Amino acid sequence: MISTERYLGHHARWALIARGVLSIIWGIIALVVPGIALLAFIYVFAAYALIDGIVAVIWAIQERDIAPHWIALLIEGIAGIIVGILAFAWPGETAIVLLFLVAFWAIITGILEIVTAFVARGGFGHEWLLGIAGIVSVIFGLVLLLNPIAGLLAVLWVVGIYAIIFGVLLIVRAFQSRSAAVI
Repeated sequence: MISTERYLGHHARWALIARGVLSIIWGIIALVVPGIALLAFIYVFAAYALIDGIVAVIWAIQERDIAPHWIALLIEGIAGIIVGILAFAWPGETAIVLLFLVAFWAIITGILEIVTAFVARGGFGHEWLLGIAGIVSVIFGLVLLLNPIAGLLAVLWVVGIYAIIFGVLLIVRAFQSRSAAVI
């Protein structure tokens, strides 16, 4: 008996190849035409927020007689619907807002990592890598704040490179499973 680790069925191999090719295409688009990739990302986020909001509102209404927290869920759902609509209406502004959230998160996280490096285990000597990670986070956040367009482009490039590598690995895995099935 051949284990599933070594053998993937014919359809599974083709699914891996298809996923790999789509990932490579997505990666190339992100690298060559980053505006389209960013717009696609924003629209997927908008669709998610809108659908999630609608589901939360429906669930809140259905659960209003038995769930004491239904009003919070209703408010959350309405907020999701509003965010989804706004993201569809203003994709450029949505991208910048998301970028600023990431920038502030990186700065706050970095500062906390630096502080932790100094107070953890009796001093900076044991946690110097955490301190360096904190410094890198703060620098990353500041770069995003000072040059948001370059920050968006850099994020898309990282996503594009990742998608291409991921796609190639899926395709290689599909061919490996074919070779294992022949053995």
